[in-house]
Amino acid sequence: MAATAFHQAIGTLQSNGYFNHSGFQQEFGNAASVRLISKGIEADFGLLRGRYSFRKRNFGVIKASTSQISVFDAVSSPANNTATTTTTTTNGSPKISNEAALILIRHGESLWNEKNLFTGCVDVPLTKKGVEEAIEAGKRISSIPVDMIYTSALIRAQMTAMLAMTQHRRKKVPIVLHNESEQAKAWSKIFSKETKKQCIPVTTAWQLNERMYGELQGLNKQETADRYGKEQVHEWRRSYDIPPPNGESLKMCAQRAVAYFKEHIEPQLLSGKNVMIAAHGNSLRSIIMYLDKLTSQEVISLELSTGIPMLYISKEGKFMRRGSPVAPTEAGVYAYTKGLAVYRQKLDEMFQ
Repeated sequence: MAATAFHQAIGTLQSNGYFNHSGFQQEFGNAASVRLISKGIEADFGLLRGRYSFRKRNFGVIKASTSQISVFDAVSSPANNTATTTTTTTNGSPKISNEAALILIRHGESLWNEKNLFTGCVDVPLTKKGVEEAIEAGKRISSIPVDMIYTSALIRAQMTAMLAMTQHRRKKVPIVLHNESEQAKAWSKIFSKETKKQCIPVTTAWQLNERMYGELQGLNKQETADRYGKEQVHEWRRSYDIPPPNGESLKMCAQRAVAYFKEHIEPQLLSGKNVMIAAHGNSLRSIIMYLDKLTSQEVISLELSTGIPMLYISKEGKFMRRGSPVAPTEAGVYAYTKGLAVYRQKLDEMFQ
């Protein structure tokens, strides 16, 4: 019976492409020892070597170097995108921990970005260039699992999320959730279980909005600098705790954005859900400040490009940046974990 269970477990792994796919070997190099635990049977196969580790320099640029690993990361089918890692506790028993992807995207260029106007919380749509940036962002994340999407309440962030998801290889449909009233919830209900499986819930939250620029909203940035002086405008835009007239400072924006992230988004990541956030320069800088443990002086130097996705991995309550946002292609941007690499491999098999 033990031998039967053992061979069934091997067959399951082979049928899911863990041992018979050349791309997997190319991704991770030669095998030495992997422990399989199934129905109480343990077997050593080969330790997969060649995972990336990272060093962070100048806040935005991540450099990769090879290192050894001692666990086997397995990911379920693309329909259930939770990656897990098997580790060993002090008493020798296996311990399963969730691994999840977090994608951050600053919206594409808006019509007021193009006109060099302070936008803040004014609800302005994307330009043609902004649409193209959102589509390009989608191409970069097309092989990364997405289970849930969060956006700000502003149309430029929502457009970016929707356009990006048109490029995803799983072809799931993002569905905006409407919970503002009982009637809204009732009227937007989906009655097909099969259709629900092919949808990604989208939650909009004002807490993820751009910081409110107060009396600067709608003003031309150059004209404002001419009127108030470059130093004053620079202080309003780049200081951490000095707000523009009747507006928000970055500190005030961070208080609402990070609080929302910790209460609503982080628990989803800890449960293994893969999350994408489409938001704004300052709300995302605030979240990155929390993820990367930046100081108030470090965060004011952090610049985010429009339409360039950043990838983090959430694992055991920690967040790890997994790439540089400045490379021109997906292969240069992201260093995949093994769980994400297996997910990508399964997409190759499904849609080749």
